[in-house]
Amino acid sequence: MRLALFDLDHTLLPIDSADTWSYFVVRHGGLDPIAYGARIREFARTYKAGTFDVDGYVAFQMELLSLFPRATLDRWQRHFMEEHVRPHIRPEARALVESHRARGDELALVTGTNAYVVTPIAREFGIEHVLAVEPEVVRGAPDGRFTGGHVGTHSYQEGKVRKVEEWLAEHARSWDDTTTFCYGDSINDLPLLERVTHPVVTNGDAPLRAIAAERGWQTLELFGTSAAQVAT
Repeated sequence: MRLALFDLDHTLLPIDSADTWSYFVVRHGGLDPIAYGARIREFARTYKAGTFDVDGYVAFQMELLSLFPRATLDRWQRHFMEEHVRPHIRPEARALVESHRARGDELALVTGTNAYVVTPIAREFGIEHVLAVEPEVVRGAPDGRFTGGHVGTHSYQEGKVRKVEEWLAEHARSWDDTTTFCYGDSINDLPLLERVTHPVVTNGDAPLRAIAAERGWQTLELFGTSAAQVAT
């Protein structure tokens, strides 16, 4: 089996979908823009600096989902896709995904943004499998309201490796019998890039580009280079 793994933010999308969604919810939900904005910016700063509090950020994402009824979130999500996601989906990103689909590869989105936010984005790209933070739903609640917690493995740093390993095991596969491709932009994607058969640093940040140069990894500037330059 051949499996193509795609990070989302700054890899397939030139935006940070998690932060954009967070600001969207703060604005539409009438939350304190100063207090919540400061938290969002601090998480973004520490993510880039490599000092990211994974558990704290997952808790923050889950908290935002738990503050509002599911029907309200679903309505906002449709607007979010129309206003903030679809305008940023570029032909180069679609072409990259399609190049793997044309080969018959399995396609999976592996992202730290939670599954509620990214599942519609994966559908937009035609990516079947979503490996992401899974928000917990209130048991027995008919409206599907979120509890503020999450279930299973988070999908940051080493968590992405564990997510993929769990997916492979569910499909009776392993790293050894699967040819894997991974596209990622951030130094936080390094654990997964180190584990796959074909790492491709895509729109990479400076620390990750430096590692790619040292190790001879393929690099791709997706939004300025032909998507024909994909791993084979």
